[in-house]
Amino acid sequence: MVTELAPTTAPADPHSEFETEPVPADRRRSLLSVTSVWAGFPLVITSTLSGAAIVHGLGFVQGTLAILVGCLLLFAYVGTLSALAARRGDNFSLQASATFGHTGYVISSALLSTLVLGWFAVQSALVGETLAAEFTVNTTVISVLAGLLFTALTLLGIRALAVIGAISGPLFLIFGVIAVVSAAAGGADIFGYAGAGPDSAMLFGAAVTLVFALFADSGTMTADFTRWAKTPRAAIIATSTAFPVGHFITMLFGGLVAAATTSVDATIFSSVLDLDGLFPVIAVVLLVLNLASVCTHCLYNAAVGWSFITKQRMRLLTVILGIIGTVVAGLGVWAYFVDWLNILGIIVPPIGAIIIADQAVLRRATPTTKSIRWQPFAAWALGSGAALVSNFVAPGFSNVVVGLIVAGLSYIAIATATKNDRA
Repeated sequence: MVTELAPTTAPADPHSEFETEPVPADRRRSLLSVTSVWAGFPLVITSTLSGAAIVHGLGFVQGTLAILVGCLLLFAYVGTLSALAARRGDNFSLQASATFGHTGYVISSALLSTLVLGWFAVQSALVGETLAAEFTVNTTVISVLAGLLFTALTLLGIRALAVIGAISGPLFLIFGVIAVVSAAAGGADIFGYAGAGPDSAMLFGAAVTLVFALFADSGTMTADFTRWAKTPRAAIIATSTAFPVGHFITMLFGGLVAAATTSVDATIFSSVLDLDGLFPVIAVVLLVLNLASVCTHCLYNAAVGWSFITKQRMRLLTVILGIIGTVVAGLGVWAYFVDWLNILGIIVPPIGAIIIADQAVLRRATPTTKSIRWQPFAAWALGSGAALVSNFVAPGFSNVVVGLIVAGLSYIAIATATKNDRA
């Protein structure tokens, strides 16, 4: 792949987030910095819950295999999109506009930027819900304070994401090991754990979809993070630390605790909280830092996306969107969004598959000159439609895999058949 770095002319602001233009070559960040942004993202407590649910439903061996397959699929998907982003330094909106058109991109960018804001609200509220379950605190107050804190951190830009990831990631790994060792002290046969039985059984394909869906939104918008990489190779390396490595380890922690305790309700947070001494205090710090990693990434995605659409500064949009997300978290209506966000997560992956098919297979690095290109929208409809049908008709298949394959192949077929109208 040919590396095509953006021009070296950069704005005077040394802390510019380059919301509406490619990141210049002289503003790209080190491999360690970009890696810190992505590596710490999947190391989150909420992913351990999904890992626990998968092992609880499939058993340890089958569950671990499903987690691995989902993580490898994410690596292929997010890694390719990351490499494409680093080639020119484009954020997701710029990347999408090259395929969907200078106006058409708004539909995909607005959808994803709104979805990740929804997850910001969900995760901010989770801080309040979790602490209120363990301590005598007001859920609403804690949720609002968490949302405001995460908004303030996001205002610092890509630098804050790297720092939070560098702190939260290692802390999570340390206490993940402590939680697993503590849970395994009971002497349970972890590797022989066969799951909870028919009432809680999960299909293999559904488990793979769950693994992928956890990062379908931000994974598709990876360009917002990896555009800062100096080369496509560096972007792929940074992505690999998250998928498969970080995501697999995180979900495996949850699976190990579930197998050791034969319970899907046991978590890393609760396991550490039950220990003596300073562990409860450190567990709270871990929870806040951990969810800060998720929330700042999601809000950053939302702010960069909407700043490009509205042509406003990223930090202004961070404040506006952060307040909206915090209000949603405080009102408690976020709970009604979870199923809706998961359903929309099935619709999102075809967008990335189309961008990959367009920019890595067909037109390569040639941005479109059109306002709207109908071909990617037709392929998006086919891919998402197939995924939704699979979700209800053939739940044994992985909806994500169905959507990716149908969308990618449909786009290649449509674009090839209309090659005279492909610019």
